[in-house]
Amino acid sequence: MRSDQVFGAMKYVPNRFLLTGLASKAVRSFHIPNTRIQDTTNEVFERFTRVNPLAGVPRAGNVQSFPSTAQGEAHLAVEHLEQSVA
Repeated sequence: MRSDQVFGAMKYVPNRFLLTGLASKAVRSFHIPNTRIQDTTNEVFERFTRVNPLAGVPRAGNVQSFPSTAQGEAHLAVEHLEQSVA
């Protein structure tokens, strides 16, 4: 179910607006003509649950992440992400 995939992806990207932007760009780049866009979206979220989509992105100092109310460990994920990027 897509909601499970979205919550799984939020362990790497706790800001849901950033997740939406990353997912839309990824869907546009991975989409194959004559296939369903829903399948491409599901595939992108499956990838996001396995791999950090922000791993190669340089960190901007002025971007704030908002705490996720759906996941209790979002704050820990942000700290872990900050340590791995630094």
